[in-house]
Amino acid sequence: MSTPRILPPGTEIVLASHNRGKLTEFAQLLQGSGVSIVSAADLGLPEPDETADSFAGNAAIKALAAALATGKPALSDDSGFCVGALNGDPGIYSARWGGPQRDFNMAMQRVHDEVGTATDRSAWFVCALSLAWPDGHVDTFKGRCDGTLSWPPRGDHGHGYDPIFQPEGETRTFAEMDGAEKNDISHRARALALFRAACLPTG
Repeated sequence: MSTPRILPPGTEIVLASHNRGKLTEFAQLLQGSGVSIVSAADLGLPEPDETADSFAGNAAIKALAAALATGKPALSDDSGFCVGALNGDPGIYSARWGGPQRDFNMAMQRVHDEVGTATDRSAWFVCALSLAWPDGHVDTFKGRCDGTLSWPPRGDHGHGYDPIFQPEGETRTFAEMDGAEKNDISHRARALALFRAACLPTG
């Protein structure tokens, strides 16, 4: 494994995401890091096809596409919701379970319907975070948050599957926690902490 590259203070990086919920989270999580962010959506970049069979592979695809298109370092995550009773599904297909419109109310209902009466209520969120450079170098960091599947959906915060996920040690779902509380324990926060330690040692 290659040594992670350090981002110099003041570097502008491209956040390779069109998901506004993720953009908000990353803005909060990277406060005070010494780098600035411009989003792929703001730059009008297309979303590449996610053709890999893993979170890390898809994160790298998105980050590399943005880095090559802009000539800047690019950061991307691929994250998803995994359910024990569904053998880890929806997993890398989490967004696709919401259909073309990415309707997560529909996606959460599908999870509930497919789990049915299964006694296994384990669930977890996974995040693979990739930093890609225009020369093709990629560093990837992984985070995971375990918990249980909750039904019916609860809470108005967060995004995606947050209303049906109750993290370990909590009685609330992610969607019932404010952004700062969630960012202390989330899969994305854990991956980003590894990224910051490796690539932003002065941040």
